[in-house]
Amino acid sequence: MRRSTGSEGVITFVKRRAGSVLALGLVSMLGWSMAVSASMPSWYEPDRECEQAFPLAQGNGLHITSDWLPPHATCDFGDGQVHQFISPTRSTVLTIVFALTAALTLFGLYLIIRRLTDPAGTVRSAEAVDLRRRKLRHLGIGAFLTLLIVALFAGANVFAAFMGGPPGMLIVALTATAALSAVAAAIDREQGPLPSTARDSHRRGAVAGCTTLATVFVVTVASGNFPFYRIWVAPVGAITYLLVTTLQWSRNRGAGDRNAVEEDLLWGPRT
Repeated sequence: MRRSTGSEGVITFVKRRAGSVLALGLVSMLGWSMAVSASMPSWYEPDRECEQAFPLAQGNGLHITSDWLPPHATCDFGDGQVHQFISPTRSTVLTIVFALTAALTLFGLYLIIRRLTDPAGTVRSAEAVDLRRRKLRHLGIGAFLTLLIVALFAGANVFAAFMGGPPGMLIVALTATAALSAVAAAIDREQGPLPSTARDSHRRGAVAGCTTLATVFVVTVASGNFPFYRIWVAPVGAITYLLVTTLQWSRNRGAGDRNAVEEDLLWGPRT
């Protein structure tokens, strides 16, 4: 029998903590976006910020330009007087930090995707389980937590817009999607359709989380409120989750019936 090497043990350890790796990457990227936003002229008084930073500058009109990657902001006072609001050194440091945090986030996403393609594992049987009661618990708990998570996302989106700019809003959206998918997978694991495996729960949770947040995004854009999310998106998210999860139960029941027929054909009548 081949013994597992130390490197294999490290890989297994990291894969089991894929969610933690992704969470660390997203939090780091949110911190980066807030640091860049704080390094730029204030969004509500940019002219005053430039004037205070360069009190000796004179011109016939102030024009401010900024970019997020690489972080860059200039105060153009006219008559050729252009000053860098973000120093080249800070811009370089922030760019390096972005590269590191983005790499960590992408690595976490890679580990999550790998988890969705892992071997199925042990099948949990539906024998002696009240599937109707299990389904009602699944839908009830999942809808409530989805309502809560989407409501928190709507509030965090406003915070990210002011503190982290467009990148911060995108990062918060990715964080909400990952969180909702993880919660949906955990609930599915405990109360989801049977027969099933751990991989099935991860897949169904990912589909439920991504579909719910995608629907919230589409509805917000269609209502003309983008990029800000209203609190009414919370019940929209909960309803979407209920529809997706109900469909998953229906599909799993059909698969279970087919499996039962195949087993009867292969092994004969059950006793």
